[in-house]
Amino acid sequence: MKKLLAMMTAAAMALTMAGCGDKETSGQADGAGGSDMAYVQDKGTLVVGITDFEPMDYQDAAGEWIGFDADMARAFAESLGVEVEFMEITWDNKVMELEGKTIDCVWNGMTLTPEVKSAMECTNTYCQNWQVVVLPADKAGQYQEEESLTGLNFAVEAGSAGEAAVSSRNLNFTSVESQADALMEVAAGTSDAAVIDILMAAAMTGEGTGYADLTYTVGLDSDEYGVGFRKGSDLAAALNEFFAASYADGSMTECARNYGIESAIAQQ
Repeated sequence: MKKLLAMMTAAAMALTMAGCGDKETSGQADGAGGSDMAYVQDKGTLVVGITDFEPMDYQDAAGEWIGFDADMARAFAESLGVEVEFMEITWDNKVMELEGKTIDCVWNGMTLTPEVKSAMECTNTYCQNWQVVVLPADKAGQYQEEESLTGLNFAVEAGSAGEAAVSSRNLNFTSVESQADALMEVAAGTSDAAVIDILMAAAMTGEGTGYADLTYTVGLDSDEYGVGFRKGSDLAAALNEFFAASYADGSMTECARNYGIESAIAQQ
């Protein structure tokens, strides 16, 4: 892992630090003439807002945050010369946490919805995704088409693309704090199904996972992932440069391959 981070950092250092030099042309994150990058570098930490979302951000046996997003965030922080700090947030409160400077960015498989893009300074797309229906494997045969979903009670993460998908289709749903909680609702039988990101569904359901009795069937909406910073932040452009350099040298794809999501990576 250290070798991977070193590769990603070395490849992107020159591009990222080049964005630090001209503060007069940098984005204004706080409306007071200050660079968001300078703010993060002055305090020495990049605080990343996340939820428990395998394979993007999740904890290993030692309690360390790992995953594609976590590894990329750690490498980006190193390129800025700061430490990374991961903070679990309530997803529905992500904009409030960002504006209140409790966190510096939202980097957690976040769908680039119009609402997100209007509230945050967002990066380019770095990953493709689908919202899919997760339900018990022994019932999957009954729910292979979207038309068959009427009458099911869904669990969805509050403020998520999954919630938007079921709401737009007038399906019955209960909002919970995280996608992980949505899976637990289905496993416990308190909800008939969940709608979550396909990357999470592929990593956490089926044979050999903690939810071996669950599977996913119908794909609802496709979406794109991006990282969100405070409105006007110059860190979004710096991260775009970091993504481009990491994609060009292959380290971004290598990181994605470690978590089985290389096919979802968007060309930079």
